[in-house]
Amino acid sequence: MLSVFIPSDVSLKKVAITDLAGLPDNAVWVDLVNPTVEEDRAVERLAKIAVPTREDMQEIEISSRLYIESGARYMTATLMCQSDTDMPRTTAVTFILTGHRLVTVRYDLPKPFALVENKLARACPPGITGEQVLMELLDAVIDRCADILERCGADIDQVSHDIFEPESERHGHAKQYSQILIAIGRKGDLTSKVRESLVSIGRLVTFLSAVVEGVKWSKDMREQLKTMQRDVASLTDHASYLSNKITFVLDAMLGVVNLEQNNIIKLFSVMAVVLMPPTLIASIYGMNFKVMPELEWTHGYPLALVAMLAAAIVPYWIFKWKKWL
Repeated sequence: MLSVFIPSDVSLKKVAITDLAGLPDNAVWVDLVNPTVEEDRAVERLAKIAVPTREDMQEIEISSRLYIESGARYMTATLMCQSDTDMPRTTAVTFILTGHRLVTVRYDLPKPFALVENKLARACPPGITGEQVLMELLDAVIDRCADILERCGADIDQVSHDIFEPESERHGHAKQYSQILIAIGRKGDLTSKVRESLVSIGRLVTFLSAVVEGVKWSKDMREQLKTMQRDVASLTDHASYLSNKITFVLDAMLGVVNLEQNNIIKLFSVMAVVLMPPTLIASIYGMNFKVMPELEWTHGYPLALVAMLAAAIVPYWIFKWKKWL
């Protein structure tokens, strides 16, 4: 799908293209979503650039993601998608600055694109350029990563509370440890994906800051780039902190599970020790020897029961006195 945005008064107007040969020359933003070969060629003719393929965008080396070719600046970053679902994923998005026009190539639907599109459709600076659209997109991407990390941090705090809740709240119901472990795994996966996205965005912003040294960008845009660099650095540190916290919570969860299992094993061990003396008494008087004087006693049976009961109570009382139970 090919979307073209042209400035209109104080907004950025989205134009429907029916003829690929008639792309408007005044377009400041060309957005390619799952482009066809014909759409790639039409944009290449308009912007005088080479649109990278999906395979090229998947390359992870810096030289394949951040480079200058024929005067155009190619920048590929990893962005978050479907972060509000149970199956978040990342996608590669390429930003191409050529002249004062921005071309974006993507094969998914990151939320910041829709947010920026709606924002610029309502109002945008007069004489907006592709560089300004790029800054809006990067700012929205960074804000989105911050929102995800904030939500992830709150969820991790809730999981931590579920693990370390007071004993009084724990009593009377079975804790769903499997659900807690699944929640920890999902938050760990989400945090790692956000950190991957932030690292790629940080490299992109650093590259952009370096290449604009010879370009006449406004002072405000240069300051905005520096602010983005600081934001990305702080968010990356926060993502690392959350990763460490998730590791701690996971270790704590496994420790709690081990304690619960040990308590169950201890209970069975105590029951075995408590029942061992009565079993020994019953085994002795269950032997089929003819000469056993106690078998002839009138009160032998109740005495044997009392002896077995005492043999069970005494070990239990000793365990309680030693605080082993």
